[in-house]
Amino acid sequence: MRTKVAVIIGAGPAGLTAAYELLEKTEIKPIIFEMSESIGGLSRTVPHNGNYSDIGPHRFFSKSERVVNWWLNFLPLENKTEAETYPQSDEGLTGDDRDKTSIREADKKLIMKRRVSRIFAFGKFFDYPISLNWQTLSNMGFVRVSGILWSYIQARLRPLKEEKNLEDFFINRFGRKLYELFFKSYTEKVWGVPCCEASASWGTQRVQGLSIGKVLGDAFKSAVLARHSSRQSKKTETSLTKWFMYPRLGAGQLWEEVADRVRSRGGEIHINCEVVGLRQQGGAIVEARILDRSTGREVTVSGDYFISTMPLKDMVAILEDPVPLTVRSIARGLLYRDLILVGLLVAKMKIKNTTKIKTANNIIPDHWIYIQEEGSRLGRLVVANNWSPYLVEDRTKAWLVLEYFCQKEDDLWRQSDDKMARFAIEELVKLGFIYNSGDVEDSTVIRESKAYPAYLGSYDQMGGLREYVDTLENLFLIGRNGTHRYNNMDHSVMSAMAAVENIVNGVRSKDNIWSVNAEQEYHEKGAFHEAHQR
Repeated sequence: MRTKVAVIIGAGPAGLTAAYELLEKTEIKPIIFEMSESIGGLSRTVPHNGNYSDIGPHRFFSKSERVVNWWLNFLPLENKTEAETYPQSDEGLTGDDRDKTSIREADKKLIMKRRVSRIFAFGKFFDYPISLNWQTLSNMGFVRVSGILWSYIQARLRPLKEEKNLEDFFINRFGRKLYELFFKSYTEKVWGVPCCEASASWGTQRVQGLSIGKVLGDAFKSAVLARHSSRQSKKTETSLTKWFMYPRLGAGQLWEEVADRVRSRGGEIHINCEVVGLRQQGGAIVEARILDRSTGREVTVSGDYFISTMPLKDMVAILEDPVPLTVRSIARGLLYRDLILVGLLVAKMKIKNTTKIKTANNIIPDHWIYIQEEGSRLGRLVVANNWSPYLVEDRTKAWLVLEYFCQKEDDLWRQSDDKMARFAIEELVKLGFIYNSGDVEDSTVIRESKAYPAYLGSYDQMGGLREYVDTLENLFLIGRNGTHRYNNMDHSVMSAMAAVENIVNGVRSKDNIWSVNAEQEYHEKGAFHEAHQR
């Protein structure tokens, strides 16, 4: 009897999850074709001279117990306190060691991290999620606070009856002043269009249920809890603390481990192989044309199931006729945002750690910082040291990863890597994070196209596209780009699990895949959290 085959497009979290789940639950052989030279997709970790950058990075957090246990199946949780994951010595894995083919079993661990993120606006730091404490009020000043409260009252008294765009969505929930201070600049950097031109559906998915009212309620609860006994306060503080897991050697470490197990169990992963055609017949996909980018040769692969994580726009483009012209038109109109990462090795930082949080070498404690300064094109700043000390070869220095959102047609994307690095360094100087360009000892530039599916263009017509692709009974679209949905990493895992369940149970409906991340109740409820979370 012939072994059934599942052709999987893309070796990111969704594609690798689908492959492993097929091997666990079926006799179907998964064959993954990955266009790039590496696995992990948007969750990979990129090396440069002993320092490592995530494309993201990504917190290993989920409210799905199944997903958390799935991750722990590959990398167990390290039984150490957080302080012990910030070694002052060089004991542990070095940059040279990481380049070797074998990694010690002791390093195959997830570490627990207490999330520390802040917003940098008009030259000052604010809690993220925002909180109404003395520091916040002091940073804003009486005039700003008064303006924020008054604009919020106006928004509540006279809310917009119809939210025509993302700006309307934010103003209805936060008032114009707070929207302009903490939402407008960053959101427009991410999407490249004014909020008044962006769809309100993005806010509905990412920021549902948040408002100043919730911030005030949280502040009131904190004040009440402060009156309780120290024992009760300690218990409450522990329960409210936000933590996440993270692989010792970067997000890509877990997906490399998944890939190794897929191969060891008989699955195939082919890198540098681009799927350039999908032939359909009788309401199903029957063949995929594969271009080996290293040799230029093209081959045809037959399959019983086809699972795609490639950008939906590109998938429809390679789908051979018959495809309705309206479907092709919708697909062509889907838009994306591209991403440029600039990694900088900084020997000395001007900005100091003024918090009570202890860090190695007293660097700022943040995992990431959201830049709300309108004069800066920098969107987000990642301090790799704080994710894991093993991402940095010389732990006396800071490995900073700067994130710029753009389009391939933009001036940022078109300029050389050297010029892009110089531009990023100049921005750090202007923002006051470093003294001068001499503080930077090394740099690297990473470009990622189609990093974020946008709720722009023909997105509002997605229903027509989905209706058609769902008629192809053995085609399953999963992951962030596969479904053109701004998902977190765990959602990509969940969509892959749902697809495999359909295959196992012979379910034709794809509704369970599309419904992943559709319920707003899933998201973390913290003001300003989902507005910036990627």
